[in-house]
Amino acid sequence: MLLIARLLGIALALLSPAAPAETVAEIQAKSQQALAHLQQQAGVSRQLLTDAAGVLVFPDIVKVGFGAGGQYGEGVLLIDGQPDGYYATAGASFGLQLGVEFKSEIIVFLSERSLQAFRRQRGFKVGVDANVSIITPGSLGELASGATGEEIVAFVLTNEGLMANLSLAGATITRLAR
Repeated sequence: MLLIARLLGIALALLSPAAPAETVAEIQAKSQQALAHLQQQAGVSRQLLTDAAGVLVFPDIVKVGFGAGGQYGEGVLLIDGQPDGYYATAGASFGLQLGVEFKSEIIVFLSERSLQAFRRQRGFKVGVDANVSIITPGSLGELASGATGEEIVAFVLTNEGLMANLSLAGATITRLAR
């Protein structure tokens, strides 16, 4: 098990396009590209993003699995379209996994209350500190009608578009000193 953990750490370090060396300007530019990609894939997201109390964008998350898996990415919290802080997301998973996957995650805080609760946490754990509902291609109709009933929603995208059947549970989001 120790060997697998070491291999996973080496693979994440070598393969991660979101390595900690990314500049603030790179994170911001890639975040804008991820938001544009989301709006192209799910036009109903435009109004949601405009009305949101805050939007946390992780444009490049790498997920690596060799038996055990892990993921890491850096992003920016946008309030009224302006950067308010930089964050990292990391998580581990276990089970039958093999390979590397790249994705973007966009977490939308629909209320000021949910945004403030997030900002007060030192290490925000998805599924523990708050539930985050994943918007899938099948739930876009709910989003368009405003019937999500949630305070925090998220989109997960790959180059192919909006992904389904995913969970962010177990991911920890921490503020970066930038």
